[in-house]
Amino acid sequence: MRFVSQFTSLAVCMMLAFTVSAEGEAPGAHDVVREASEKVMQVVEEAQGYAEEDPDRYYGEVQAILDPVIDFRGFARGVMGPYASSDRYRSLDEAGRAELRDQLDRFTEVMRVGLVRTYSKGLLAFGGSRIEVSAPAPDEAEQRRVAVEQLIYTEGTQPYILIYQMGRDKSGDWKLRNVIIESVNLGEIYRNQFQAAARKEDGNLDAVIDSWSAIEVEDESDS
Repeated sequence: MRFVSQFTSLAVCMMLAFTVSAEGEAPGAHDVVREASEKVMQVVEEAQGYAEEDPDRYYGEVQAILDPVIDFRGFARGVMGPYASSDRYRSLDEAGRAELRDQLDRFTEVMRVGLVRTYSKGLLAFGGSRIEVSAPAPDEAEQRRVAVEQLIYTEGTQPYILIYQMGRDKSGDWKLRNVIIESVNLGEIYRNQFQAAARKEDGNLDAVIDSWSAIEVEDESDS
């Protein structure tokens, strides 16, 4: 049985370092995945000797890689779903809009801190893994959204299959928007969790955000 929550950490972190080519051009989405793999695995290897005694140092190392290239706000907004949609925002008065912006800001930070800490812990289990990244399509440079497939080989015979959904921001830089792990869509799982919590709280988003804790997602398809 494979636990999606464990290797999601690797899935997210492996491709999250923004580098610039010698020519000064931003790398393609596949380049980002490939180059970041080496950087992240170096952090993991180094952390084996100190993470238990100094976890904050380790979290900080991972956070420094993630912050520039994950669209945390977009991810948080997607998880909030219809509660943070453009249609709902336009339907509110000015006070309601200000409240929603504040809620989105707070939830973005909750997701940022929670995801990084959860994933950083799971990431330690993947030291020494072999990683392969798919080749980019010839027209990648012309695209705004790209799916990058990655295979992660551990001790098992079958690799983990991960799909990174990447998108360009307004500056043209590639940002992580979502991750699909062994056919499990992480964004959809969290969005369902948020909506269930919002129904339980009768639409009180502040209560949902204050009590948010990302669920442990298990892949039931594996035997």
